[in-house]
Amino acid sequence: MKVTEIFEAKKKTGKPVLSFEIFPPKKEEALKNIDATLEKLCDLHPDFISVTFGAGGSTVDNKTVEIAKKIKNTYGVEPIVHLTCLHYGKEEISGILKQLEEAGIENVLALRGDVNPNIPVKYDFQYANELVEFIKTQGNFHISGACYPETHLEAKDAITDIHNLKRKVDAGVTHLVSQLFFDNEAFYRFYEKTRIAGISTPVEAGIMPVTNKANIERMVNLCGASLPKKFERILKKYENNKEALLDAGMAYAINQIVDLIANDVDGVHIYTMNNSKVAGRICDGIRNLI
Repeated sequence: MKVTEIFEAKKKTGKPVLSFEIFPPKKEEALKNIDATLEKLCDLHPDFISVTFGAGGSTVDNKTVEIAKKIKNTYGVEPIVHLTCLHYGKEEISGILKQLEEAGIENVLALRGDVNPNIPVKYDFQYANELVEFIKTQGNFHISGACYPETHLEAKDAITDIHNLKRKVDAGVTHLVSQLFFDNEAFYRFYEKTRIAGISTPVEAGIMPVTNKANIERMVNLCGASLPKKFERILKKYENNKEALLDAGMAYAINQIVDLIANDVDGVHIYTMNNSKVAGRICDGIRNLI
């Protein structure tokens, strides 16, 4: 089932889409245990699960398609495969898409990707919209895209960023997943701007639960998300108490999601960091809302 069909079906129920993101573990030993994680995540009945795909040259990333096939065929949940292009050429992208098509996987998340200093950049694709245009020539895929509620770090300004997003949507993206954020008001302002710009695709709100202060600070530095004062107070108060920080982080994420759902968000995308227990706690907290 294509993601657009999932959104159409959920819209009729009056409830938002719920999805998870996972990544292929970097260590082979952890990769062997991915089944247990997948089983627990799929038991939470997400509408789909996205599987990340890093820069070229990594043998682990070859497991992305294998994991996506397992999500679909073993657990009966629709997968979306991330596809980055900065370190891939057209021939390589075409080969990956062929693998997906042969596996019966219909949904891809088209991304430019981050620069990996250890892998040469290829110049067939400079921007995600160019990848989207190429995918459209390669088969009947549904294409999702990324968006940044608080502006992409490399964008000149917020207006330019919205124009670039519109270019990506015009190229063929029909569903957007937001980068993580901790300030719902920033997401609401961004959403309004997309509608003013003529972007009518569903926009999922990306939520990353706080489980570790260092990880959150690293992600914030990478994506430019702001930290509200109340969130900073949580980090400061519980940074040396792992269990308390986990509880406070779960409460904060659940409150974010409750507010988003109350404001009729199109969907909620949880960055699980392969932690099924965290995803389970959040789903328990919103059980009657999704």
